[in-house]
Amino acid sequence: ESGVNGLITPCREYKSFAIAAELSRSQLQSKFACEVIRFASACMNIRTNGTIYFGVMDSIEDKGWKHGQIVGIKVKEREYYVDALDYIEKCFVENLQETARKCIHPPVFVEVISKDSQEQRFVVEVDIEPTFSLVNGKFFEVHLPKYNEGSQKVTLTKELALYQRLGAKSEPVERNNLATFIKGLPDRDAQREQAELSSTVSTEVASKNLGRKLSILLNDGKSYMDDSLRYILVTNRCEKDDLNYINFLMHLNVFCVFDFDEDSNVSGLYSKYKNHHATRSYFLQEFSNESKVGLESKTPFQKHSSLFDQISWIFCNGRSDFHGDEKPCDENTWIRTKKKYLKKAITRICDEILPKRSFIVLFLLLSPVQKPLVDTFQEFYTEMNGSEYIVCIAESTENYRKWANLAQTSCSIKTLEQCSIVGMKLSHVDATIQNMLPSTAQPRHLPVSTRGLCTLPSLEEEKLFSLEILCVDQCDDIRLDLLTEKEIQEIEQNFYRGRKITWENFWLADKRCCGEIIEREACKDASKLLDDILQGSEHNYSVAKLKIFHHPGSGGSTIARQVLWKRRKDLRCAVIKTSYSSATVCEHAVAFRDYEEKEISHCLPVLLLIEDYDEDYIDELRNELMEAVAARKINSPRPYFILLCCKRSNDPERLCKASPLDTVAVTHKLTDTEKILFRTKLEKLRQKDVKPEFILTFVLMCEEFNETYISDFVGHILQGIDHSSRDTYLMRYVALLNFYVPNSHVSLSHCEAFLGLGVYTERKSRAYDFKSHLSEQARMIFIELRENTTYISSVQIIHYLVAKEILHQLSGNEPQSQLAMCLLQEKTLLGNRFGRDEFIKFIRDLFIRRDKRSRGDNTDTLFSPFIEHVCKAENCEKAIAVLKAAYEHLGKDAFFAQQLARLHYTNEKFEDALYWAGVAKAALPHDSFILDTEGQVYR
Repeated sequence: ESGVNGLITPCREYKSFAIAAELSRSQLQSKFACEVIRFASACMNIRTNGTIYFGVMDSIEDKGWKHGQIVGIKVKEREYYVDALDYIEKCFVENLQETARKCIHPPVFVEVISKDSQEQRFVVEVDIEPTFSLVNGKFFEVHLPKYNEGSQKVTLTKELALYQRLGAKSEPVERNNLATFIKGLPDRDAQREQAELSSTVSTEVASKNLGRKLSILLNDGKSYMDDSLRYILVTNRCEKDDLNYINFLMHLNVFCVFDFDEDSNVSGLYSKYKNHHATRSYFLQEFSNESKVGLESKTPFQKHSSLFDQISWIFCNGRSDFHGDEKPCDENTWIRTKKKYLKKAITRICDEILPKRSFIVLFLLLSPVQKPLVDTFQEFYTEMNGSEYIVCIAESTENYRKWANLAQTSCSIKTLEQCSIVGMKLSHVDATIQNMLPSTAQPRHLPVSTRGLCTLPSLEEEKLFSLEILCVDQCDDIRLDLLTEKEIQEIEQNFYRGRKITWENFWLADKRCCGEIIEREACKDASKLLDDILQGSEHNYSVAKLKIFHHPGSGGSTIARQVLWKRRKDLRCAVIKTSYSSATVCEHAVAFRDYEEKEISHCLPVLLLIEDYDEDYIDELRNELMEAVAARKINSPRPYFILLCCKRSNDPERLCKASPLDTVAVTHKLTDTEKILFRTKLEKLRQKDVKPEFILTFVLMCEEFNETYISDFVGHILQGIDHSSRDTYLMRYVALLNFYVPNSHVSLSHCEAFLGLGVYTERKSRAYDFKSHLSEQARMIFIELRENTTYISSVQIIHYLVAKEILHQLSGNEPQSQLAMCLLQEKTLLGNRFGRDEFIKFIRDLFIRRDKRSRGDNTDTLFSPFIEHVCKAENCEKAIAVLKAAYEHLGKDAFFAQQLARLHYTNEKFEDALYWAGVAKAALPHDSFILDTEGQVYR
């Protein structure tokens, strides 16, 4: 709960409302209306926005809860709460009822999800917004409705009361203070008007596309920069910190500079610029005097041609006399001695030296503006017959306003605004302009709230190591002239074989170096939902979620990355590396959002992709982010962070149906439109003589993963395979893991050890050596992966349905339990130290991890899908035997013993069940899961 905070940021009041929510309709409505009207009138009298929450614990309720804890209330009928606000017409005086209706917004119902309850509960929110135009000059006295238990009727309090916000409470104004309170209304009205104006101005500055405006104004309508234009720079004092962000000036085709900084030669702009470019410096009197600069030629252009050899730097605020001492001149001295020199210099440039429309005058306002700078604008405006080729850049709104107020004697404020870039950080201006330059070696850039860009140096990016940052100009450092056609084809084919899509795939497609990437309907759906989230809704969540559930291998990851790629220029985008803690990711995400932004309240939202996550991890991360936002006490109509959650599921449509407003389902089934797109793409690939087996996953997508097609295709690939070879056994082991354990893979180190290969330190040679030792069949069905954080390479079957079919076709009459037994006895695999923990985890999951609907599986299973398969396809004894072997070979893990106890008592082998429960309990005597298993045995 909070008190008044700047009038625009809502104050908050909580009500648990747990008892009242269970009352009769009339009792509930009177109680609800009483709380809302008291809170609302207090906010309206103080002129602050506010929100009252019902279903959040307040400070005087049940001591078993924490203050501010969200519990939610049962909502019998939403109409009860909506209609309760009809008390407005009874409680407010007649001439203020319409105003009150406009200030008090209708109730909003926010569903509360609890792990401990399946009961539907809501937090009911009512927003109060007393805008200046509505409440100016008014005060709001109210009656409050009270339910009389005796008469069982609702009555209104007899006395009118005037409420105000005192701290986090709504209290009546004491009668002896009424006159003073009402007398203070004009001041409160003025404060409200100013608060609304400040909020509107900040929002307008943040929302303007200043990046595009800068590009168009600075390049005379073009979106790129070339040598066709010259620039005349007019600037004042440059602070030391700003010197880091004027690098763009080093790359502009500058003709001359009018410098009004008396310290420029020592510590200002000139001191930096002269180290990058050859300059000829003059004082204003010198430049205006032809004989002083050696201009004796007869034709205008010829006599000034020497000025084009070097940049002319004109010191306008140095000595007042050419032969005297260097001193800054005051305004009177400027008017008396220098203004005439300025006019003469500008006339010479505009009339004699530079052709019309061949140059732009750039005013760079870096510090508070003095009149000489304004005089310079007026002289250029007069000589150039308007402001068409004049541009003004000012980071400080205050500096700009002073300049504009003084300059409007020459032209209107509206005309000045049309040629000015105001409120854009100098660092953003620097990055945006440098991005326009025709340079092959550009730094990486991020979008900013002013629609420009900021530079992201490698050092800053490395600090945010838990995020894989997607920049505006991602992959622009790739030299296309150095990429061979074969290399481009390999990048494309790797994707269509089943490897996860890369940013290079999107970039090459955008550059039309390879075929376009198909956009599935689900991608359009996800983009539309993202737009809805960004536009804001009745629920202003600081951290929003957009979920993509997808069949394995159906392209869910591709769709998620397509969404990021499409929004990288107007949102800050990154992929979360889940190997780092949620606290670390939160810290980096907040720093990523704030980086190089002037006002943290107007930063661009951050779109964070997280894939195949654990539910506890995503909950922790969301809570961390929400707490970080709440600590800043700033309000925004759109979210600060959007978590794009992409996860495999065997039943994505069911999960989408459960939450349709923020969830997209991706399945193997193609729409009619998608079928046409996929078949057209397949035909284009075939025209390039690409064999189907080298784009197998894409071919399977075209066939909608038809089981018969997969069976025939795998059978064709496996023809003539040597069943006894090491790489065939490797295929079977990997297939066993890939089919039963989601996202499993085997490190290249494990594969090398299993095949008896030496270890190579140079990655390319190593990968080549590994592939060269594989059979042709293995090369077709394996894809190589590379982990983003550790850069560990691993292999995987191209698709889990292909893994299923390989498992079936290569097993012959051998049961899967026997294959698992063989795997457990492979010492070279289980004993390989490199990446061992992850490999053991996959083996462990094979025997222990159960399917659960809550994480998108088709069913809830009693045991792991592998153990259930052995029980069903073979028998219980085989399942017990393989679990015993796993217990022995994997360090006598207590949870394997627990699973053995469960498997025994499920099959009514109670003595053995009790033994294994005891083994598990001996290892972990206080584990609740193991104790529960022991209890189940006795039961």
